Amino acid sequence: MTIELDRLDGYGASAKLYLKPVGFLDSPQYFDDKNTKLNNSLIWFSQIEYSIFEEGKPVLRGLIPVENWSATVQQLPEHLQKRASGLFANLSRTHTPLKCGERVLRFDQPHVMGILNMTPDSFSDGGKHEGDPQLSADAGFAMATSGASIIDIGGESTRPGAETVWEGDEIKRVVPVIEKLVHCGAALSIDTRKAAVMEAAIAAGAHLINDVSALLHDKRSLEVAGVSGRPVVLMHAPSSGKNPHEGNGYGDVVTDTFDWLEQRIADVVDAGFERDKIIVDPGLGFGKSLADNLALMNNITMFHALGQPLLIGASRKRMIGALSKEAPVDQRLGGSIAFAHHAVQQGAQIVRVHDVPETVQAVQVWRGMRDAGVTARV
Repeated sequence: MTIELDRLDGYGASAKLYLKPVGFLDSPQYFDDKNTKLNNSLIWFSQIEYSIFEEGKPVLRGLIPVENWSATVQQLPEHLQKRASGLFANLSRTHTPLKCGERVLRFDQPHVMGILNMTPDSFSDGGKHEGDPQLSADAGFAMATSGASIIDIGGESTRPGAETVWEGDEIKRVVPVIEKLVHCGAALSIDTRKAAVMEAAIAAGAHLINDVSALLHDKRSLEVAGVSGRPVVLMHAPSSGKNPHEGNGYGDVVTDTFDWLEQRIADVVDAGFERDKIIVDPGLGFGKSLADNLALMNNITMFHALGQPLLIGASRKRMIGALSKEAPVDQRLGGSIAFAHHAVQQGAQIVRVHDVPETVQAVQVWRGMRDAGVTARV
């Protein structure tokens, strides 16, 4: 199979190539040399879906069997060969384990990140744990006991219309809880956009930084994160200002989000941050319509070509209500599980959720099915 070279030769240096692994195999051992492992996961793909965009618009799409990939790359115009090779290498890149206190996060299986909100106005469980560090810590211990690998502790809501919280108040909300959870067995993540909160949380024992602004909201954040040596989640949002949901829309939400994250990774690495400590999140629900969110969910595998572990957070979000007769937030468990399961099936290394026991069980069942497929007798 060859790419339509006569068509490709007509495109200039502005043409941009994207790769998406498809054709997943339940039992890859039956098809030697016809599949490739996605990162160091339990997923193997047999085809590459390529798309070429020029001036933000798709001009060519097609499928290439993995067994023909090497020969096909050589047929590409020179200005696309390097990118094609780099993207494919990212798809098969082995992610380095992250040391997070007593916990080591290995990316050969998916992890569940439990959400612990310390805010009065979070869209899902606002006020549930506010003002009571011990009650909050007990909820965190329950998440760890239920199988959460990471607990994400936040003191400021980033829902649409939420008020900005003064960093001192945010610190008072999260630090006592972090101090109580340091030895819970799970990695502790601080969900914040503010450098001062990052510093206080790290001093209290936080192992990971989760920033919805990708270290752009606060001018000191990149330096603080780099000096700390902690891993960081870089999330896409249309704005790094007060309102992370504010934007002007998208040409193509999937490639626009991919390009933004690709550039942000490069900028953070150029600033001296270790690439192996970067996790990426496409930012479902942040300045994105229902159609945008569904497009991202249907193209999760494209984001593996960024070369970083991938976090997906769809739990209880408005798109679930929109797809289920406007189900209220506390009645979105089924949709949350469906999205988390889909993300894991597409190779997401981390799913961020409110309902930890149920999600852990779903992931464990998926893992059992994958193990059975991979170890099936030839």
